[in-house]
Amino acid sequence: MPEEPRHATMSSTSLPSVTHGVLVVDDDPQVAELLEGYLETHGFRVATASDGSQMRQTLARQAIDLVLLDLGLPGEDGLTLMRWLREQWAGSVIILTGRGEAVDRVVGLELGADDYVAKPFDLRELLARVRAVLRRAHAGAGPSPGAVLAFSGFRLDTNGRSLFRDSGTEIPLTNGEYALLLAFLQAPHKVLSRDELLNATHGRDAGPYDKTIDVQVGRLRKKIERDAAQPELIKAVRGAGYLLTVDVQRLTDPDVPRP
Repeated sequence: MPEEPRHATMSSTSLPSVTHGVLVVDDDPQVAELLEGYLETHGFRVATASDGSQMRQTLARQAIDLVLLDLGLPGEDGLTLMRWLREQWAGSVIILTGRGEAVDRVVGLELGADDYVAKPFDLRELLARVRAVLRRAHAGAGPSPGAVLAFSGFRLDTNGRSLFRDSGTEIPLTNGEYALLLAFLQAPHKVLSRDELLNATHGRDAGPYDKTIDVQVGRLRKKIERDAAQPELIKAVRGAGYLLTVDVQRLTDPDVPRP
């Protein structure tokens, strides 16, 4: 069970500026009820689902910005649903895992989860991570509106948060992948430590480094490298971090290729 905070009262400073929709997918009714009540107290619209069928029905009829997905579901498990979400849905996902599910947690991140929280979790930590993921998804910070960052046959449209090949083919990015790629493009030829990259993708709510960045870098490489096993664009620097090896050109109001 999650650990309840000693003080779960609502304050005006804790409310999100926009009422976001959160869907809790967990087959444990006590956990679902607790999360529903706690998140609603902090200004979110919350729906619950106990399995994949209910999850899909809810996404079809309600405006949901983020899914809290338990990986330990019976029947159609969380990893299967994670794969479906990334293929069929464009919102944010935080996976909930047991402490003994490290492999599933890594696979979940590789499939495109934006973050994870291990059970049992502190509700205040989960709230911070929910806010951080939603803040990254709707952030307006970064390059000026309309700016496009061009590199090695790709163009990142920072206004639309979309990545295109020069041919016009769009490459879907998760929120975490977008934030990671943007961090590299804003500092080409500079070694970025894992802590710097973790801060860029998780902000001030980042927790201790735990291989999350390595998983995210690996996932991003699969989308932009000719051979992810022999990366040329994003190189690992032993004991230091990662490095974007190519030049980046900043374009203003360009004709961004569209599919």
